Amino acid sequence: METQELKQLSRRYVLQSWSRQRMLDPIPVDHGEGLYFWDLEGRRYSDMSSQLVNLNLGFNNPAIVKAIQEQAARYCFISPAYASQPRAELAEKIIRLLPDNMAKVFFTNAGADANENAIKMARMYTGRYKIFSRYRSYHGSTFGAGNLTGEPRRFPLEPGIPGFIKFFDPYVYREKIRFDTEADATAYYLAKLREQLEYEGPSQVAAIVVETITGSNGVIIPPEGYLPGVRQLCDEYGILLICDEVMAGFGRTGKMFAFEHFGIKPDLVTFAKGVTCGYVPLGGVAVSQKIAAYFDDHLLSCGLTYSGHPLACAAGCACVDYYAQANILDHVQKSGAYLKQQLLDMKTRHRCVGDVRAIGLFAAVELVKDQATREPLVPYGRDPDGVMPGIIGALKKRGFMTYSHENMILVAPPLIITCEQLAEELPKLDAVLSEVDAGL
Repeated sequence: METQELKQLSRRYVLQSWSRQRMLDPIPVDHGEGLYFWDLEGRRYSDMSSQLVNLNLGFNNPAIVKAIQEQAARYCFISPAYASQPRAELAEKIIRLLPDNMAKVFFTNAGADANENAIKMARMYTGRYKIFSRYRSYHGSTFGAGNLTGEPRRFPLEPGIPGFIKFFDPYVYREKIRFDTEADATAYYLAKLREQLEYEGPSQVAAIVVETITGSNGVIIPPEGYLPGVRQLCDEYGILLICDEVMAGFGRTGKMFAFEHFGIKPDLVTFAKGVTCGYVPLGGVAVSQKIAAYFDDHLLSCGLTYSGHPLACAAGCACVDYYAQANILDHVQKSGAYLKQQLLDMKTRHRCVGDVRAIGLFAAVELVKDQATREPLVPYGRDPDGVMPGIIGALKKRGFMTYSHENMILVAPPLIITCEQLAEELPKLDAVLSEVDAGL
């Protein structure tokens, strides 16, 4: 199929996510390998966002492809009611990666329904109905996950479901108060969360749900002591702590799961994306021993036709094995340190860069009109002049493929990227930031 033919076919019959359809101009992709993919005319692009921060091991990983092929030759699908070898093996592998309080996995199709089922389990287990989540969060766009979401993508779902309560993120860079230390910031945010719990009635709160590290909404890394403090509040009030690791999990931050950086043990962990690197859709909820034991004698009112799909679980087994065999965590720590330093250097050179936040290969460059006032380059929830799409378009022309959200540019390449490849790609971002500076 020729380039224009494929574009026209796509535009005519496909509704594309989060887009006004009239002006779409999708790149017709021919093939991919590692960090790179090529269009039908042979132009190479560098995937600097791991697509949607899910293609952790890049394109065409031979081990994952082989696992899918071998499973397809045996059987492609079997009902969740049967014992399936890839399903059971992947559940065991995931539990062995998690803290010693975790016990079982319920598999889903992706991240949104992982979060849907996690909050259902929390409500069933506690007998409570209120769920706390943060404003700068994205947990999915289905009805339950969309109500859990805090940012503007929840608006089409409102009026929402009763019992979903929002609280503020520990977003220190944007806070009106200036803190002397991270400990001071933590004390402030935890005090406000405690106050809100008291006003809502903690005996009615089933769970607090957090993206361990906020993803698309800015790679917001919590200050020292914050997550242990949330864990303590949950223990004090009998509330479950759910860590959404859909984007941050499976090596993205330099540890297998982001909560490991903060020394906490969640009650439930939701995951997706990096568990199969997107080769086949899969998500899941890992639950603690106490929650698993509860459902030994109480009905688990959760079910999906494709729960633990064999092809997906075979891909997941190969993917999890590859993380270990290729020493991906060590590699991410090394390449992530290089990425962070290069981005921090850009901050010193560019007036438009207000803040850089990076952990592992998970980074956001926050753009501002003025570094002193910290005024965002575009207002929250609005970009009437298309400023950020223009910046992403300028990167696209250079073959640097990523996406933006609000006034942030995300930099989250596949975990296999080398420092040499970063050294080749980051000057493209540097050049575009110079163009943004010139427009201020």
